[in-house]
Amino acid sequence: MTDRLYSVEQVAELLGLHVRTVRSYVREGKLPAARIGKQYRITHEDLETFTGLPITTPHTAPHRHAESSCIVEIDDIDRTTVDRITTLLTATAGTRGGGQRMRVETSYDPARHRLKVILLGSLADSSRLLDYLDGILHS
Repeated sequence: MTDRLYSVEQVAELLGLHVRTVRSYVREGKLPAARIGKQYRITHEDLETFTGLPITTPHTAPHRHAESSCIVEIDDIDRTTVDRITTLLTATAGTRGGGQRMRVETSYDPARHRLKVILLGSLADSSRLLDYLDGILHS
């Protein structure tokens, strides 16, 4: 006996169904599920009973998700350089591949000649944008 619980998304992937289809099976009572918080969880046994087949799941390494949030403050910067930085960072963040979204926000205080850059996203993308920023500042 296994106490493995599956999310609706995992069941949909295992069975090759759309997530909405699995949710409708759960709501209609065709597929037993326990509601934990706002999400449904389906036991391994209930899934096997529902399909009438043994369910084998691929053994994969756990997928770890890591994000970074970074705030960079730059003093004594002119408006032209601010515009270059803002354009480069927002354009570069917008051309990423993959499913995660990189978020870039900038705020310029002209009275203090200070730029604040906020980066939110994956570690690799944040690192890449910080390298670009360093390149602009030291060119």
